[in-house]
Amino acid sequence: MGRVIHFEIHVDDMARAKEFYGEVFGWKFEDWSEFAGMPYFGAVTGDNNELGINGALMQRQSAPPVLKQAVNAYTCTIGVEDLDSIEAKILQYGCKIALPKYALPGMAWQAYYFDTEGNIFGVHEPDENAK
Repeated sequence: MGRVIHFEIHVDDMARAKEFYGEVFGWKFEDWSEFAGMPYFGAVTGDNNELGINGALMQRQSAPPVLKQAVNAYTCTIGVEDLDSIEAKILQYGCKIALPKYALPGMAWQAYYFDTEGNIFGVHEPDENAK
């Protein structure tokens, strides 16, 4: 079975992206640029004992996404405890809502945003009472 074990977020401004993901979601970064031959920072997204994967911020190698284009990649979804408070932090960075918060009935709240680099990502708050 092929399990997802790593993700890469393509960025134009590495410092801006590191600040955004570090401050909003608490990610930590390790400089792996020497191994990658370009600006490349490993993203530690949580404790190894928690469900989830780690990934990286990678210097974008082509044109950035264009507003309203179809997603041409995988969209990562980040689990949070309080979607509303995380949304407030996301919006403080000038990010935009791609798809407003909605209920996955009996399971969770979900929303999608554009990050500081124009990439779409999801936020997921488990809640059995969502409707």
